[in-house]
Amino acid sequence: MAIDWRGVFPALTTKFTTRDELDMPLFEKNLRFQVQSGVDGIILGGSLGEASVLTVAEKEKLVKFTVESVGEQVPVILNIAEGSTREALKLAADAKDWGAKGLMILPPMRYFSDHRETVTYFKTVANSTDLPIMIYNNPIDYKIEVTLDMFEELIECENIQAVKESTRDVTNVTRMINRFGDRIKILCGVDTLAMEELLMGAHGWIAGLVCAFPAETVAIFRLIKAGRVAEALTIYRWFLPVLELDIHTKLVQYIKLAEVQTGIGSEYVRAPRLPLVGKERERVLSIIGECVASRPVLPDYLAIRLEKTYA
Repeated sequence: MAIDWRGVFPALTTKFTTRDELDMPLFEKNLRFQVQSGVDGIILGGSLGEASVLTVAEKEKLVKFTVESVGEQVPVILNIAEGSTREALKLAADAKDWGAKGLMILPPMRYFSDHRETVTYFKTVANSTDLPIMIYNNPIDYKIEVTLDMFEELIECENIQAVKESTRDVTNVTRMINRFGDRIKILCGVDTLAMEELLMGAHGWIAGLVCAFPAETVAIFRLIKAGRVAEALTIYRWFLPVLELDIHTKLVQYIKLAEVQTGIGSEYVRAPRLPLVGKERERVLSIIGECVASRPVLPDYLAIRLEKTYA
């Protein structure tokens, strides 16, 4: 399956039981809601998926289960966030064996690589596989920026095809398009900037709050790309208070709490993360509760058929 890199790609949370084991029935329930709501791909093992505390065996189980569950409906993409090139190469090979159709790759973890090292890392992994690759560019959280000059070198690898744009600089969308045209597909990776970046020409949205609100997320995307901006804006303005939960250190706990409130998740996280308590939990619940209570009536967004030629 080729990946078109356009549309809404949920960065799924990983569901755990009270015994700190994978909760596959609950994961399946959420996954089913995502696909039924019209998402265009599934991303596993990202920051929101608590990748840093998952074992390789758990990643294998999640990938194989998801691939079997969604079949050919949408591509399944595994995130790679490793500290060494050797481990990244191994995980890239494993991902293909497990049935993943693409990779999302962060720069090296823990060590702040320079320009040459960062480019070499990405190219080494890309040259080891034929899986399509999306680079995750998040200098705010991971302290390494993948610059336009780096991308100039990276596009020598044909399978480096997209970027998760999380620099939080909306103008970077225009810079990327001006320099690379349609060569690198741009997917917004910050929920609070999604409408702005989509209007500026981003091709897709790697979403977080989609985990709790899949229909609303897909509706916004399809309405924008269909030119029905006023309708999308109404939904986006309603959505913004909960979208802001995506740009916090505790985004995992916040978004999982939102999943509970919409009936498709649990609060269980893996230590050292802990579930929310006290006034913080009350505050986040209040934000989510107000949005749930005022959920807009959506138009028939699934009937919108987009020609996938938009910039």
